[in-house]
Parts: sequence; structure tokens; C-alpha cells
Amino acid sequence: MNFEHKHVVSFSGGVCSFWAAYRVIQRVGKEPVTLLFADTMMEDEDLYRFNIEASAFLGVPITRIADGRTPWQVFFDEGMMGNSRVDLCSRILKRELLDRWHRENCLEMACTSYLGIDWTESHRLDRIRIRRLGWRMEAPMTEPELWDKTRMFRELIKIGIEPPRLYKLGFPHNNCGGFCIKAGQAHFAHLLRTMPERYAFHEEQEQKFISQNHWGQGILKDRTGGKTTPLSLRELRERIEAGKEFDKLEWGGCGCALET
Repeated sequence: MNFEHKHVVSFSGGVCSFWAAYRVIQRVGKEPVTLLFADTMMEDEDLYRFNIEASAFLGVPITRIADGRTPWQVFFDEGMMGNSRVDLCSRILKRELLDRWHRENCLEMACTSYLGIDWTESHRLDRIRIRRLGWRMEAPMTEPELWDKTRMFRELIKIGIEPPRLYKLGFPHNNCGGFCIKAGQAHFAHLLRTMPERYAFHEEQEQKFISQNHWGQGILKDRTGGKTTPLSLRELRERIEAGKEFDKLEWGGCGCALET
């Protein structure tokens, strides 16, 4: 193991992780930096184009790690479907994988890990510092100069890199191809509207899981009338197609990669 101080950026394929990496390289140079990408095997195709261009601009190769399974394969293997409270896909395909890489390649006192979160998510940095007690965790985009996402996109275009297409399609993140078990009804309605074939795939996988495991819990939640019940992707689609109401404000969030 190399005992020189390492600077490891969790490089998700999002614009915030790109600019976090840029700031780290500006501070310490390219040589000690690792861009660490945990691939869920279910990413949007344009994420890989973005990563290639980002790596070329930054002058640092991307270190890709992967379990080899998609989130749905994990659900079937574990006999449990992820949901907003239990993100076993992210735990297995991201957190545990990233933690294992750090343990095998770094020493706590000789490594700084960087997260691609901005100043609106500083609370997440506090939580992960508790989870990874003893490791030095930083998030450059939570520090001045503070940028919002619009500034990040604008600066990307200035340097000749096209932002990932999921952002242009209106998605709040560039992970798992627009899918997330922590997403809400509004998010999945947007997926249905913009990428119906991809929505159909997830609906099919959810129905297959429900059928094989003989239980009817869907990814989503229905809170109509003040009572919370499971809501499947099929039921949400049927509501939308019938012109019925759904929660147009429930976007949810893709924060699972950093959570406990």
C-alpha cells in the first residue's frame, strides 16, 4: 500500500462531483487524486460519455468499481425490494463497495475523501462524518465560492463539456438512469413522460418481483386520505393515464449513496 497522502473524490457522474474534483485538483494537483466511480450497472448511457470527457479535462483517470449487479438484481437476490426507508441497493452497490475500496487502498490518517454535494446539502456531510468516524471527509462545493446547479451547468458549457442529458431532461440527479427507490410520485411521473420505455422496464421488474415473492408492496407510497399505503409503478401509471390525481410535488431524493 502506498503511504503517501491520497485524495479520493467520489465521482458519481454528476456535475457537483465534477466541480468538487476540479477544486481538489486545483489545491493538490493531479498526481495524488483518485476519481472513484461506483457503477450500479443501470446508469444512463450519457453518464459514461460525461465521465470520459470529464476525466480527459481533469487529466485524471476514473477508477471504476462495480459489484456487477443492477439494483433490481440485488432486490431479487436479497428477496427484498428497496424503498424510501430501506436502500439496500445503494448500501450494497455503493456504500459498502466504496468503503471496501478505501479500506483496501487507503490509510485513515493518509487519505482525504471528497463528496460531490453542494452547500444546500451540508447536513449530509455531517452525517457521513459520523458514519465514517476517523476518516477525513470534505465537500469542496459546500465551501466558498458557493455555486448553485445553474452556475455549475453554465461553467461546464464554458469549458466545452455538455452536461449529462438527464439534467437537460429535467431530472434532479444523474444516477441510476433516472431511477431511484427514494424518488416520489412526481419523479416517476416525469420518468414516464420523458422515457416511457425505461419506466416500462422498471414497472415490469416491480411486477415480476411482487409476483415471485407473493407480496404486493410497491416502491411508492400513497398518502391519499391521510393513510399511507404501498403504491406500485403500474398503479401510478394507470392513474396518470386515466387523468386522475397524483402527488405532483413528491420528487423525493437521491441521497442514498451517502446515508447510513
